[in-house]
Amino acid sequence: MAEADVDAPARALFEPSGDGFTAAPSTRGPWDAQMMHGGAPSALLAHAIEQVQPGADLAVARLTIEFLGGVPVGAVVVDASLAKPGGRFQIVDATLEAGGRQACLARAVRLRRADMPDAAAGDPAATAPLPPPESGEPLPQFVDLGDELFYPDATEIRQVGGALGSGHTLAWIRLRGDLLPGVPPSPLVRTAAAADFANGLSWILPFDEWLFVNTELTIHLHRQPEGEWIGLDARTVSDASGIGLSTAVLHDLHGPIGTCAQALFVQRR
Repeated sequence: MAEADVDAPARALFEPSGDGFTAAPSTRGPWDAQMMHGGAPSALLAHAIEQVQPGADLAVARLTIEFLGGVPVGAVVVDASLAKPGGRFQIVDATLEAGGRQACLARAVRLRRADMPDAAAGDPAATAPLPPPESGEPLPQFVDLGDELFYPDATEIRQVGGALGSGHTLAWIRLRGDLLPGVPPSPLVRTAAAADFANGLSWILPFDEWLFVNTELTIHLHRQPEGEWIGLDARTVSDASGIGLSTAVLHDLHGPIGTCAQALFVQRR
């Protein structure tokens, strides 16, 4: 596969189609040529949750996405609704159907925004920013399925620390195009897309020998992200039981914004 031109705008991840959307080929993931990377449906679900009224002005403090199976590249239908209304605390639920079945469940916690400068506190050692994206190098492409892939065709990734294969990697990720035609990704959408890379960045078992597929993605945000780039300080551990865990501290260019975690199904290919 030819290297993606990171300066050229990428096609939108999804196109409106009937009551739903059609996924672009660039949503394809590394495990199966017929299935999306988890970051693509996560981004679409985050967008759907942001549209739910009343309360779209509240901040998403937690977003959990359950993958009920692989999400086929093709037609999807998304629905989102308010499960718990409120002016200070809400819960929003969303579903994504693909391939004739329910493929993802999502739940978001939204909290009111306030202006309380005195509440800002934290350990300085835990709030240090990552090295900037321009200081890094493009992440090598480990998988080639003979067609477009979420990375490198829909995303740009720059590694700024850690060692690939060690279980610890620092990297910046940005979406290269719109979520929908004429609809640029919001910071939350960018965060959802980037967070699902935690296991792929911090792999500790060889791609060509092992599967380490995340069955879910949980994001916690103590600050709302800003800008195009989302940084991950990602780590993975894998147990002899065939269960693994990937976690990451999430950043924007101003510093940490929260964390994410993925429960991994681990198996030899």
